[in-house]
Amino acid sequence: MSRLTVKVAELTAQGSGNLSIRLVPLPGQALPAFAAGAHIDVFLPGDMIRQYSIASAPSQRDHFELCVKKEPDSRGGSRFVHERLVVGEELSISAPRNLFAIEPADRYLLIAAGIGITPLMSMATALKEQQQPFALHYYTRTQDEAPYADRLETQLATGQVQLHHSDQGRSPRQHVPDDLMRPNPGTQLYLCGPEAFMRHMTERALALGWLPAQIHQEAFAPIATTSVGDAFEVQVNSTGQVVAVHAEQSIAEALLAAGVEVAVSCEQGFCGACLTPVLQGTPCHRDSVLSDGERAMNDQMALCCSRSRSGRLVLGI
Repeated sequence: MSRLTVKVAELTAQGSGNLSIRLVPLPGQALPAFAAGAHIDVFLPGDMIRQYSIASAPSQRDHFELCVKKEPDSRGGSRFVHERLVVGEELSISAPRNLFAIEPADRYLLIAAGIGITPLMSMATALKEQQQPFALHYYTRTQDEAPYADRLETQLATGQVQLHHSDQGRSPRQHVPDDLMRPNPGTQLYLCGPEAFMRHMTERALALGWLPAQIHQEAFAPIATTSVGDAFEVQVNSTGQVVAVHAEQSIAEALLAAGVEVAVSCEQGFCGACLTPVLQGTPCHRDSVLSDGERAMNDQMALCCSRSRSGRLVLGI
């Protein structure tokens, strides 16, 4: 996986417990282009790799803006960012990847909770610049916890942005946005936030008449997956090498142990770095990247978490 070195130009508190990070290229270099909804891998000390959505707009080519919440049960990434990262430090990042891209539509409805606002900030800014109709609803427990509240209320405040706070009686379980109550075939719905929030909003949208194809989600935190299951084999199509995948191993772990180079990043099935073609056999999908339609085709799989329904898989590597 190719990497780019960037410098931390600014660190700014964004609501209680959130830190905005402005990353800029080194002198003589440029940042790669990206589309709204993209994320990057950030390589941190201790072999930590974390995925963060880009909050800045694609038109802002001189920097990437990230926003990181300090998690109480941090596995080390958010703790490092909040407690040790300093202005001027250099970091390695990946090129942007986009599994949450804006699809063509007449109108857009964006609904976020907590730190899930980050990719939707980029989307909202891009849609405003393109003069595309949209509405944004943002849920937090309190007003103090909301990152980008000032920006949402000023730069994007043209009547289509609404902030909702649980301590004011407008939690996502108590409050239904008017825009969600009016499904329209020309509107695309984008959700980002905790898994339970996205599941709740999806169920509510479907009950109100939204079609599954209109609803898009991004998990901004790892979704629990497991690689444990029956043992099976994978075959590397380019060399014919056959590798046994034991019950306690992921496919990626087995291949790497056998000397086969594969790209891995989050290792939890939500970043898409290890998606690999499947030429023969039937995968058992356990990722949160592929759509239901893509899974049904069984022609690709995430090697970090998915397994096999057949005794052998032939992989297009």
